[in-house]
Amino acid sequence: MARSESCPAPCLRLLGQFRLVYGGETVQLCRNAQRLLALVGLRSSVSRSLLAGTLWPEVTEAHARGSLRSTLCKLPHGDRALVTCSRNAISIVDSLTVDARELADTALRLVCSSRAPGDELVPTVLFGEGELLPGWDDDWAFFERERLRQLRLHALDALAYRLAREGQPALALETALRSVRGEPLRESAHRAVVAALLAQGNVNEAVRHYRAFRQALREQLGVPPSPQFNRMLALAVGVRPAAGLRPGGRTAGDDAGVTHVVYRP
Repeated sequence: MARSESCPAPCLRLLGQFRLVYGGETVQLCRNAQRLLALVGLRSSVSRSLLAGTLWPEVTEAHARGSLRSTLCKLPHGDRALVTCSRNAISIVDSLTVDARELADTALRLVCSSRAPGDELVPTVLFGEGELLPGWDDDWAFFERERLRQLRLHALDALAYRLAREGQPALALETALRSVRGEPLRESAHRAVVAALLAQGNVNEAVRHYRAFRQALREQLGVPPSPQFNRMLALAVGVRPAAGLRPGGRTAGDDAGVTHVVYRP
């Protein structure tokens, strides 16, 4: 049955904090109902046995199943139902939008797609900084939080490269810097920054960024950048990749007269 205008589609917000919204109004749920709805919302559909065992891992199976039945009764029903229940599984209703799933789906499309980015592939959801269910210490929440964080970072890197190739270096740079902010010592994010700078023709800034990252790696982890990053800079300044970057801080081609560089990872 279609929802009436008096019963608008619900939105489940899991980024930043848990919030269930109907037509602009927040719906209050007990803690167990929040946990159940969050887990099912993230995975779309979960078997009853897995759901009960995940949410109540330290009790007997019979006790966990009883807790599941009790919690399901505390969720909205009728026209405002948020889940559908079958004999074996619990699923979210089609009308329920979940911000974390939208982020994950968008990120996966970016990571898996080889086509050039259009306006629909530069969604603001990737640029948000809300963490998934902050403060929730359930094992499954830890796992989902890290999975989504890594997926978002990979998507930002991929999007930055594509924007640089498609002639949008400023947006590519902003995208790459968002990835750096998410994980400051992650090399792939810094390579995306350098790719964006090179797409602008800013070789000097690209080399400066590389050096700053190299110093941070040395001071905090005691390791150098990867050979891939070294080759990237060596090619950018117009020297043979084998020449690399000299330990003393200067690049083998610092003074080369580079007027235009195109980098394609």
